[in-house]
Amino acid sequence: MFYYLFNYLDKTFDLPGAGMFNFISFRAGLAFMTALIFSTLVGKKIIDKLQQLQIGETIRDLDLEGQMSKKGTPTMGGIIIIIAILVPCLLFGNLSNVYMLLLIISTVWLGILGFADDYIKTFKKNKDGIPGKVKIVAQVGLGLVIGLTLCFSPQAVMRDNKTIENNGVKTVVLSDKATKENKTTIPFVKDHDINYSELMSFCGDYKEEAGWALFVIVTIFVVTAVSNGANLNDGMDGMLAGNAAIIGIALAILAYASSHVVWSEYLNIMYLPGGEEVVIFTFAFIGALVGFLWYNAFPAQVFMGDTGSLTIGGIIAVIAILIHKEILLVL
Repeated sequence: MFYYLFNYLDKTFDLPGAGMFNFISFRAGLAFMTALIFSTLVGKKIIDKLQQLQIGETIRDLDLEGQMSKKGTPTMGGIIIIIAILVPCLLFGNLSNVYMLLLIISTVWLGILGFADDYIKTFKKNKDGIPGKVKIVAQVGLGLVIGLTLCFSPQAVMRDNKTIENNGVKTVVLSDKATKENKTTIPFVKDHDINYSELMSFCGDYKEEAGWALFVIVTIFVVTAVSNGANLNDGMDGMLAGNAAIIGIALAILAYASSHVVWSEYLNIMYLPGGEEVVIFTFAFIGALVGFLWYNAFPAQVFMGDTGSLTIGGIIAVIAILIHKEILLVL
């Protein structure tokens, strides 16, 4: 909203300072601070509401020290994270950007899935929640949407780097035009881009189509695996939120470098036009997690539940896929 408003004021009235919204670092900083403040201040009200509704965590007695002291701690706190992410993205993000739209859709999609799981466990007193098959179908469905959108969207393009040799001097320059390629990056390897179509070269004339099919399958696997992996990681107070914030910082740096025409050329990595909106979202993601940690650090005043854990894992997966760094998630 503010992104469009201040761009209009800048172009129409040349309002002093309105042009700041064209700077990624400025919008990213605003997104981080808004998410941090929102999750910290509004988070307390949400926790109080959860306590009033008696939405407490069910604890299995495993005879662990201090374990039962967590009984009755409000769960479904992932609502705080989700809202704290969406608010700054709607305020400062470019909502016509395919990357921003995919990230918002992923957040809402998995947030609803996790909320439904927590709702069944808490209100229906069914400790199993949503059946595992239903979760997998929903996650596969999201991966399919992400993969197919990146496959067919005219916005999802890249400008690759190429090396030009002149009089024995090698110079890295960006390609002249944006192209649609299904590449990914192998971390810590020189000449590190790998093309899914080249992996499917045995398909002959259909290797391009087969490469995109492989990319979609990989996307589905990554979204499903990382979303469930984050869900399993959610255990000790502050564990998942802290880990995810650190991962978010690394992804934010990579997203910024990939979306910056000078940095991408200097670092010899693929340049993603429009990838700056991934930076805005990732900074909002980090801010929301840091704010949530205020209440989730030991002793936890709230647990995120599947509402938060499934969403966090899915967000990490989608960000990595959008900037073509999905293999890095292994680390």
